[in-house]
Order: sequence, then structure tokens, then C-alpha cells
Amino acid sequence: MTAGDDGKRHKTWFFHMMLSNSRYSYYEKVYNQRVETFIQCHINAFEYFKGIPECVRIDNLKAAILQANFYEPVYQELYKKFSEYYGFSIIPCRIYSPNDKGKVESGIKYVKKNFFAGRTFKDGQDLDRQLRYWLDHTCNRRTHGTTRKIPEQVFLEIEKVNLKELPETAFKMPKVGCRKVYHDSHVYVDYNYYSVPYEYVGKEVEIEIDQLVRISYNGKTIALHERLRGKGEFATVDSHYPKYKMMNTTEYQEKYQLKMATIGKFTEKLFFLIIEKQKPYWQRTVQGILSLTKFYPQDVLELACKRALAYNIFQYNVIKNICQNGAYNLPVEFVEQAVSL
Repeated sequence: MTAGDDGKRHKTWFFHMMLSNSRYSYYEKVYNQRVETFIQCHINAFEYFKGIPECVRIDNLKAAILQANFYEPVYQELYKKFSEYYGFSIIPCRIYSPNDKGKVESGIKYVKKNFFAGRTFKDGQDLDRQLRYWLDHTCNRRTHGTTRKIPEQVFLEIEKVNLKELPETAFKMPKVGCRKVYHDSHVYVDYNYYSVPYEYVGKEVEIEIDQLVRISYNGKTIALHERLRGKGEFATVDSHYPKYKMMNTTEYQEKYQLKMATIGKFTEKLFFLIIEKQKPYWQRTVQGILSLTKFYPQDVLELACKRALAYNIFQYNVIKNICQNGAYNLPVEFVEQAVSL
């Protein structure tokens, strides 16, 4: 636990990248182990070195390696793209082989004993300032305990010229994260819903967002959608549903039509409006409206649907608000011909 940028104490990790020959090091504190944080630390390290090594040996951290296997590891998709963009090879450490990562682990012990011992920090920014000064003036300028050489000196004289040049433009970092697939074969991302094949229901998938929403599982892309810009919208591919649950089948729609009709004629009319306006993703809206019967009498919901129809409104949240604020009691001039069925 260390002081965060807000002055409060946070669980803290340290990223350490060390060049193998010189032992020239880069350290950075982080407050999470998300893949985008891991990648940004790499970028910062490469900029500190002013170059890129041929290969990077990494521990089997989930931010980079989804499935550890010496012969066929499954890489995190975004980290793999990043490595290709910067042109370095990924070498995962072998499981139960501590010698594969001995240099870095020794470096973590060193920073704990040499940097943290006896120091205090006002906040995260103060920690960063002290860490950088220690890195430049102590860590990389001391005589290394194993090589008996000064890391900075070996780096400047031998190792630096062998690094690859940095790219002209930085790697474009999409928003990423993980989501669990709902029972209706959708994931919830930035207030909208995106479908995935039904066999992934209940599983945790990886999300990458830029102009597109890319959904992956164990390094394999399983769905790709145009990014929705509104809120509460659905991007649904019919083939992602099992055949018995296809949203556009008459039998499936009739089941919900009957439930809406049981409440009243206006609620049933609203069902048809939802089908017309939200063809690919009508089910969740209808289910939401039906769920309101748990909190309001059916006659209240029927009046709320009548008012919604008068204004050509079909969204669940609006109908819920009509029930909540009592607007269903207000007079409306309802014109049935205004709704096309």
C-alpha cells in the first residue's frame, strides 16, 4: 500500500523492465494490472530507453498471456497487437522455472530494499518524482552486484545502439476490458448491448473499443460490431442466437404478444410498436415493460402504455418514469391511427 495521486492509500504494484546485458532498468508504480496499464508501462520504458529491444521476456501475467503454454501460449489480443506494432517478440517465462525471471525478481527485491526503505511519500506524484530521481542517480549508476559494472555505462557504450528505433506515432490504445456474457447472448459496454454467439453465455470475454467493438475469447475474435453512439441500444446478429430462440420467429414473438395483451389493449399495441421500431433487439425492452408488473398494478401499466403511445414513445425507461411520477393519470388525446400496426 502506498499513497495515491489523491493522497489516499492504494494497493500498488511496480512494473520493472530491465535490459538483459547492461541491467539498465526502468521502474514505474501502477494501481492496477489492466492490459492497457501494462502496455502503457512498456511504452514508457521504451521511451526511457529511447529504443525497443528485439524481444521481451514476460511473466505469465493475464495482461499479456491468457493461457500459459511453453509451446503454444495464448496471448492477450491487444498485447499481441502492441508487440507487432513495436516490432518485438514475446517470450513467456516457463511455468515453475524461476530462473527465467530471476533478473527482474532480483530487481523488485532491490527496489523494495534500496528505494522504499525509510522513505515517506506525500502522494503518488511525490512517489513518482522520488522514484525517477533514484532510478537516474542511484539504480542505474551503482555498481551492479552481479556484473560488477555500472548499468548506465554499459547501456550507453554497448547496448543502446542495438535497440530498434521508436515508431513515429505512438500505439493507438483502444478502450479495453472484460465483460460477462448475459443469458441473452449480449454484453453490456458503455451503456449499450452487443451480441456474441450463444455458446459463450456465462463466460468472461475481452472487449476492445475504438470505432468498432471487438469481442474476443482466449485470444480469438468471436464478434465484431460497429460502435453504437447512443445509450440503451442493441447491436445484434441473429446468428448469435440458437435457432429455437431467434428473435424474429413468429412463435417467439407471439409468446410475448400474449403476455402484453393480457395487461390490456394499449400494452399490446405498444408491443407492435416496439417490434416495428426495434426489430433486432425488441425482447429486452418488452421484458423490461413486463417486469413493471412486479411494482405496479396492471391497470397503471396499461394507462402508462396508453400515454406512451399517444406520443409515439416505446422506451422502457420512459414508461417506467410515467408509472413512477403518476403521469399516467394525466389526460391525453389518444389517436389510434397515429400508430402503424
